[in-house]
Amino acid sequence: MLGRLAGFVVRRRRAVLVVALLLALVGGAGGATLFDRVKGGGFDDPGSESGRAAEILRDGFGQGPPNLVLLVDAPKGVDDPAAARAGAGLGKRLAGEEGVVNVASYWDGRAPQLKGKRGDKALVVATIRGDDTAVEKRLERLAGAYEGKRDGLEVSVGGYAMLQHEMVEQSQKDVQLGEAIVFPVTLVALVLLFGSVVAASLPLAVALLTVLLGMATMWALTQVTDLSVFAINVITLLGLGLAIDYSLLVVNRYREELRAGNAGPEAIAATMRTAGRTVVFSAVTVAVALSGLGLFPMLALRSMAYGGIVTAGLSALVSLTVLPALLAVLGDRVGRGRERATGFWHRVASFVMRRPVGVAAPAVLVLLVLGAPFLGIKLGMPDERVMPESSGARHVATVVRGEFSSGEQNALQVVAPEADGRLGAYAERLSRLDGVARVDTSTGSYADGARRDVRGAFAQGRAAYLSVVPEGDAGRVVKRVRAEPAPFRVLVGGTAAVNEDGTASLKHRLPYALAAVVGMMLVLLFLLTGSVLLPVIALVLSGLSLTAAFGALVWIFQDGHLSGALGFTVTGTTIATVPVMLFGVAFGLAMDYQVFMLARIREEYELTGDGTRAVAMGLERVGRIVSAAAVLMAIVFLAFLVSGMTFMKAFGIGLPLAVLMDATLIRGALLPAAMRLGGRATWWAPGPLRRLHARFGLREADAAEAPSFSGDFSGFDRVR
Repeated sequence: MLGRLAGFVVRRRRAVLVVALLLALVGGAGGATLFDRVKGGGFDDPGSESGRAAEILRDGFGQGPPNLVLLVDAPKGVDDPAAARAGAGLGKRLAGEEGVVNVASYWDGRAPQLKGKRGDKALVVATIRGDDTAVEKRLERLAGAYEGKRDGLEVSVGGYAMLQHEMVEQSQKDVQLGEAIVFPVTLVALVLLFGSVVAASLPLAVALLTVLLGMATMWALTQVTDLSVFAINVITLLGLGLAIDYSLLVVNRYREELRAGNAGPEAIAATMRTAGRTVVFSAVTVAVALSGLGLFPMLALRSMAYGGIVTAGLSALVSLTVLPALLAVLGDRVGRGRERATGFWHRVASFVMRRPVGVAAPAVLVLLVLGAPFLGIKLGMPDERVMPESSGARHVATVVRGEFSSGEQNALQVVAPEADGRLGAYAERLSRLDGVARVDTSTGSYADGARRDVRGAFAQGRAAYLSVVPEGDAGRVVKRVRAEPAPFRVLVGGTAAVNEDGTASLKHRLPYALAAVVGMMLVLLFLLTGSVLLPVIALVLSGLSLTAAFGALVWIFQDGHLSGALGFTVTGTTIATVPVMLFGVAFGLAMDYQVFMLARIREEYELTGDGTRAVAMGLERVGRIVSAAAVLMAIVFLAFLVSGMTFMKAFGIGLPLAVLMDATLIRGALLPAAMRLGGRATWWAPGPLRRLHARFGLREADAAEAPSFSGDFSGFDRVR
């Protein structure tokens, strides 16, 4: 099939390139408005207790958790008559805005906790009602109308809605800056690798088209489903990385075929039948690894799954259509340039296979030591501190945390779908809990078990809800409220509850996601290798390649080492979604390189039947390309470090580490050692599975051109 595709592309090469150019223009137009359609955040589980509480509040009461905070600075003090009049007017004006409810202000006389400790600042807290899109639109208008100097007061806009808005804006800046850095640096590296500007420009052309088409595809997806802004980060940086990887593999094989004496069209056809198959299989492998993120209910993780699957597919599609068309147009000009000696990796593999235990044991020890900090991981959810110090939402939250004792903006919503006459007594009990400042409901406002004034309508028919205002750690208050026996069924919601439920959901779904990904990987790798043992070896080695990345994640971002150099704020926890995201992307890339190596080793093994020689020759053939691809991929992912958001910086450290560990210790040391230690069993499979692989298996070499040596292991007993 790929041979026929090669023939079609060569014959219609100019038409293919024209269509690609038109698609690039369409992709650029669609991607230009993509940031307007994606959402920030996406770390909550809609099906959790807090998610169900939010749904009842939204549908039954038209309410939601507080998501808007106005920080008001009055130089003469918030009780100054002029400031008091202006502040009261500010609250009334906000309460009259369309879609804004639950306005609580220091100046309305009902919430003295909204006054700062020094007396020069006060808060106005409210809820912007509606879904994420409606909240975003209203926030943009409100921020412009309220921020800045107002009647002698300095007003700053913050809250969860503002944080979401700024995440999208910051992501857009990060993507633009990252691309501006990555493209020129990568071009220089490719020229050094190929020794030819013509050959070096091909991977970047494929990468650019992949990213543009990915943006357009994501824009189309936003018409039918919600997407988090993290999908764009995946499309941009993973698209660059995979497109460059696949292009390197294809261009390198094409140059091999030219040096072997094949003419241009024949060289392209041979390249497609060999490296092209590896590209297809690799793309499927990456897509499977990232599809595991789609099993989690969080929008951020699902969006990364969508983006990763689309990116893998488009990277392969462009590499197998547009790239061969470019090769056909350029001809042997792609083959010009310096060629470096490739014996290094052959010598490395031979050395390792003569001393497999002596090499493997220290390598495994190094990886385990680097991963040791991960044993002390403490999970949490992102807050405003993940943003740069220039963030308005972060500024407001920092001032509130330092100068206010109130937890008004972190109030919990305890929803009772079928409340009864015991509501007041329940509210009174909750108000006595440690860490609870006040409880408001339809029967009144309660503090320390005492009823104060009535706070307004908190009931709709038999349904009612209670607003529990914490002081101190809101997460602990969530646990205490949930542990307190209720006289009727209740659901606890609010931002702190969302964070608690999100972490719990990740822990619950993780084993199922891992099992699904591992199961699919075992099947795919069997189809590639025809072996029962090799897929297990590949999975174990890919897992080991991630140890350094996970250890660095905790050592740097949780424990705070290098925080000054990298410019982030230490919170003492690791954002719960980051290890899952990092695993999905890094494991996919590790398997990507596994496929590159195993496909070529399998090809050499089918040609010679000598297992040891196949490992050495396979590493010699693609070792330099895998190393170069890993370095280029690391350069691409280092662009995450320019991000203003802490969890994106975590990818800028974790992903390059995982990729480089995989391309050095894993490919250079542990893979040859493991295959040597496996001996005859490395390529073994029982008869029924051998027949299954003969019928459905995938090979880089044409079966018609290469004999099968599935039963001959004699060559594996000696090193050449």
